[in-house]
Amino acid sequence: MAEQLTIMAVHAHPDDEVISTGGLFARYAAEGIRTVLVTCTNGEQGDGPGGVKPGQPGHDPDAVRALRLAELRESAAILGIEHVELLGYRDSGMDGWDGNHDPEAFWNTPVEQAAARLEDLMRHYRPQVVVTYDENGNYGHPDHIQANRIALAATESSGIPEKLYYTAIPRESAREMFEAFKASGQDMGDFEPPEDFGTPMDQITAVVDVAPYVRRKVKALEAHGSQGDSMPFLRLPEDIQQMVFASESFVRHFNRVDTAPALESDLFAGLR
Repeated sequence: MAEQLTIMAVHAHPDDEVISTGGLFARYAAEGIRTVLVTCTNGEQGDGPGGVKPGQPGHDPDAVRALRLAELRESAAILGIEHVELLGYRDSGMDGWDGNHDPEAFWNTPVEQAAARLEDLMRHYRPQVVVTYDENGNYGHPDHIQANRIALAATESSGIPEKLYYTAIPRESAREMFEAFKASGQDMGDFEPPEDFGTPMDQITAVVDVAPYVRRKVKALEAHGSQGDSMPFLRLPEDIQQMVFASESFVRHFNRVDTAPALESDLFAGLR
């Protein structure tokens, strides 16, 4: 009997599951594919109630953890994610934050220790497809980098996934996205994306159409209301949201499927 088609995404924090793979999860859940989310940290370094930032008076990491995990459950239900697995590590915070030095932080957990736990999950669910971040965590976040490391280690040691993908934002469309932000009147402060922001299109190996699921993705983002300051997408008009979220892109890092095309529109290409 053929194994059930299964996708597993290895993400760092509550809300990451939506930003780069929310449409993917919603689409594959609707198609009857088993969906598994592994969230590595509890998000303690996120904003607290009222927008209180880490390090500010009144920021309670335990309260933030409870709130963000509740938001994660709501988001997963909206996206149709069938299985949510929590590794439970402590959020390390952004690069350079004090949380980087916490001995309990995910960033400071031995890779082989966390990878062994992830390998157990891979052996349990036996995903043909695994998705995570690239080696730089897409933008240098310590927990994203660590998620990449354990996903690669668990993939190698288990020998189970047929494919492993990195999430990506096409460089060519990233500029259009930021221009759309400006045109809609969004305040981006002094931020100006560097010329090398995003991934060149000639390096992207999969572009998945998730246009029918954009509203569901937006609803899942809204479920993470405590982190609203870091989600400017929610302040965009619906037509621009539809444009920005209509597809999700990936770079295929590992592949054992001979029949997979060079540019895929389905991460299960060659598997069904």
